[in-house]
Amino acid sequence: MEKRAIIIGAGPAGLTAAYELVTKTDIKPVIIEMTNDIGGISKTVVHQGNRMDIGGHRFFSKSDVVMNWWQNILPMQGSEPGSNEKRTVFFTDGPDPEKTDRVMLVRNRLSRIFYLGKFFDYPVKLNFKTITNLGIMRIIKIGWAYFLVKIFPVKKINSLEDFFISRFGKELYETFFKDYTQKIWGVPCHEIAADWGTQRIKKLSVSRTLLHAIKTIFVKDRTVKQQNTDSSLIERFLYPKYGPGQLWETVADIIQNRGGLIIKNSEVTDMRISGNKISEVTYCDHSTKKTSILAGDYFISTMPVKDLINAMGEDVPQNVKTISSGLPYRDSITVGLLLNKLKIKNETDIPTLYDIVPDNWIYIQERDVKLARIQIYNNWSPYLLKDINKIWLGLEYCCSEGDELWTMNETDFIHFAVTELNNIGITDGNDVIDSMIVKTPKTYPAYSGTHAEFNIIRQFTDNFSNLFLIGRNGMHRYYNQDHAMLTAMTAVKNIMTGEKSKDNIWNINADEEYIEIEND
Repeated sequence: MEKRAIIIGAGPAGLTAAYELVTKTDIKPVIIEMTNDIGGISKTVVHQGNRMDIGGHRFFSKSDVVMNWWQNILPMQGSEPGSNEKRTVFFTDGPDPEKTDRVMLVRNRLSRIFYLGKFFDYPVKLNFKTITNLGIMRIIKIGWAYFLVKIFPVKKINSLEDFFISRFGKELYETFFKDYTQKIWGVPCHEIAADWGTQRIKKLSVSRTLLHAIKTIFVKDRTVKQQNTDSSLIERFLYPKYGPGQLWETVADIIQNRGGLIIKNSEVTDMRISGNKISEVTYCDHSTKKTSILAGDYFISTMPVKDLINAMGEDVPQNVKTISSGLPYRDSITVGLLLNKLKIKNETDIPTLYDIVPDNWIYIQERDVKLARIQIYNNWSPYLLKDINKIWLGLEYCCSEGDELWTMNETDFIHFAVTELNNIGITDGNDVIDSMIVKTPKTYPAYSGTHAEFNIIRQFTDNFSNLFLIGRNGMHRYYNQDHAMLTAMTAVKNIMTGEKSKDNIWNINADEEYIEIEND
């Protein structure tokens, strides 16, 4: 009799699990996806012929398994597109992006901080430009504070604030981390667990950044692997020609062609428990309002932990319910703006098409605006734009469902966003041609609230022998897509081998090489 794996969620983790099952086992995967989209927050949204990447997804990993997995779906190109970029580099005998859509582009990475009306390198470098931008007195304060914390280390690191100060010194923390982190998470750093810092930026430090800067003067690593480079400092990454959704839609097609099933626009509302196993799920089709019951042999969940526990009903102990209900999330709004031009000019020595700034991301650390980050889609892939002569931006705002930003109507929000861009000198509102908004609930699982007690939830869910929690929201961990994929691969391997412990899935988090500082 055919065995069945019920997978909740069609994001990178859920799709990876399904792909591994259809290519390596006889188990049929059935994915139940709450939306009509494929890819979770790694989807690509299309508006009037322009494609938007929600969050910005660099396809880079220290894991050869993941890198090879991606390139098996979409092969890496032979050279960078557009010889007029003046930085074409040949990597392989791969496909030509001008001749095929099934291709991964090789992109140069640049992210900078916009603060005090000026650009700073990201991560911050102690170079002449930084000294000029900040002024010699602030640089001296930063250096002295860093020296003091190295001589007199922070004894107890109980919060993210403690972590930042112990790593960078108080002055640098207050200049570049304190206000921006609160903008992202909605709470001050001293209320966020130190786990966030150890997970996201464990290896980044002042000394490692300086060493990397010196190394790149003498050694130019032109490959995309960059195995000896910290993730926060990588200079090259892969990117699907038409955005991340292209890869995950291709994966979904492969799954379905091999016998897997994807049920969209349906929400899991109930899970039936039989002893130490899950036996079936109930899901509701949002279009028809019809409920259906689906039995399975294995259950793989990428749904938010809070929703998973709610679906388990009365069989959940009260303390587990209390902790799950207190797990916080941060939501996001992305505003797509199509423009004729930008006010800011390319003042770097990096040539770009039409001389726009070369950044993939710009971190907005100005304290008088709520805008957190800008994506310049032209620099992710020129094929995301219907007309490459235009500028296509993604303005990212962090918020919470129900707050002032989340409930603002679309017209007012776009006006608000354009006004903020005007105020900080990025562009002129008169140059805006078109606009759109995408709201993404539960974008980031947060490390505050009851997160410190999450281990109790893990102990409860691990007791179910055929239930596997994977991915960012499935494990309430701030994973990037490569890390989420590794949890999925490990879960499927456990199913194949009969491994009963879930420790190897949770322990992937201990290998910090896979973690990137920049948000995916």
